[in-house]
Amino acid sequence: MSLVRPPAVAGMFYPDDPAELQAQVRGFLAAVPPAVGAAPPKALVVPHAGYIYSGAVAATAYARLAPVAERIERVVLLGPAHRVAFRGLAVSGADRFRTPLGDVPLDRAAIEAILSLPQVGVSDQAHAQEHSLEVHLPFLQELLPAFRLVPIVVGDAAPEVVAAVLERLWGGPETLIVISSDLSHYHDYATAQRMDRATSEAILVGRIDDIGYHDACGRNPINGLLTALPGHGLHAELVDLRNSGDTAGSRDRVVGYGAYVFH
Repeated sequence: MSLVRPPAVAGMFYPDDPAELQAQVRGFLAAVPPAVGAAPPKALVVPHAGYIYSGAVAATAYARLAPVAERIERVVLLGPAHRVAFRGLAVSGADRFRTPLGDVPLDRAAIEAILSLPQVGVSDQAHAQEHSLEVHLPFLQELLPAFRLVPIVVGDAAPEVVAAVLERLWGGPETLIVISSDLSHYHDYATAQRMDRATSEAILVGRIDDIGYHDACGRNPINGLLTALPGHGLHAELVDLRNSGDTAGSRDRVVGYGAYVFH
């Protein structure tokens, strides 16, 4: 019997009506200026807040996939745990993840391949209410003709532990890695700008020691990706850096959002 992980935040973080959701995602992507001559990305770091806050920022990175969408067959998606505290990395026991746009099949063979690593276990509880992965699926469904998903919720895990999982899943041009993370949380606008610029610089040059708990909620998967990068010769590029004070909120207590591509 096929097991489905139903959407947990449809109607809250993004529209639950399929037509409205598709129109919103397409609108975000259409607003991104063409990146003529840009190298195709192997990995992205993108934010995971409600679409009115971070959807436009995420779209600036996702739009880079358009020229290579046909060749992407697998998406390895890592995001931080917000609901359940645990050590290591959690995969899902489901066969499909559902959104209002339909079902995304999981790459069960790839999931089985990393379950032999001691830091990886199955936890449907960690996935059940987690938004950090779910909010990216409509963008991927809109852009990619067909793909299989490897969804991983990252708990308390050192960079080298996360990097070991990424190495096993790295693959070639058919595999895209997506890291889900917001940046600073609930500072005033000017403070957030300073913090997020510093975090962006650390991401661009790979200084994992400078990315802490208060700098990025997805610091563990980000730092895992940065640890794996030197062996693959990827270059990091900042595509967009804004916060909720720029998109849809007051500037008293904002959340930072950055979009990065690695190619």
